[in-house]
Amino acid sequence: MPAVPSCVLGPIRDQFLALLPVCEDRHPLGCHNPRISDAVVFDRLVQVLVFGCGYERAADEYCSATTLRRRRGEWIAAGVMESLRLLALAAYDLMIGLELDHLSADGCITKAPSGGECAGKSPVDRAKLGLKRSQLTDSASIPLVTEPAPANTRDHTLLPATLDRLTALEQALGPLPEHPRLALDAGYDYRIVHDDLVGRRIDARIAPRGAKTPIQTGDRWVVERTNSWMNNFGKLRRCTERRRAAVEFFLALAATVITVRCLIRRAWTLYRWNTRPRIPRIR
Repeated sequence: MPAVPSCVLGPIRDQFLALLPVCEDRHPLGCHNPRISDAVVFDRLVQVLVFGCGYERAADEYCSATTLRRRRGEWIAAGVMESLRLLALAAYDLMIGLELDHLSADGCITKAPSGGECAGKSPVDRAKLGLKRSQLTDSASIPLVTEPAPANTRDHTLLPATLDRLTALEQALGPLPEHPRLALDAGYDYRIVHDDLVGRRIDARIAPRGAKTPIQTGDRWVVERTNSWMNNFGKLRRCTERRRAAVEFFLALAATVITVRCLIRRAWTLYRWNTRPRIPRIR
């Protein structure tokens, strides 16, 4: 059974392979082992993301763990995974439409037992090493920006970097709304956050500190659903990558899978195509 349904994995794999630069065989004698197919390596990396297993567990006689790490490094240097994520967002915006007028942001802490550049002492797990994700979504829980940081980083300090990356999406998605609404929890109720949002012309809906506010208030549950979707990937739930570039690689891959899955679910009632699933329930 594949790690991701074929109706979701197939389009992602095809578009990813189309983005890869052409690899030339420069061996002088041409007698070396043939290069492992990029499609095979991509499928193995999807298994690593979904199951959270090590590269040695995902490897077999057709593709070694060294090949997985080396090919992952090549793709990180080429920046193809981020390009794939932006293409998935653009496709969703074209066919369904991103609801960028109503945004939601929050942080999520997961485990990072191997340490690394994005690991820090977790304030909710007895100071064990952990990873924090600053997540920004639209009103349909589509992941727009995911910013990794050490677990001991406060949520409100990550918000400016998260919003800066949202502004960078304008090249891929076109003009953004001038006065979007942003829902935040009490962890962002600081004067510095209010002043920054006013400067960005963002209408903030921040839950006040010290008051019990239901999660349904202010559409904060939207980003919590996205965090739940992201935590379904074993690699993100217990991240063992030490380099920030590798963490961002798997975050972009997870966001792409979620975006394409949501696209197929929403498009199921609007469009018909040859490989259309029988039912819109796609896990």
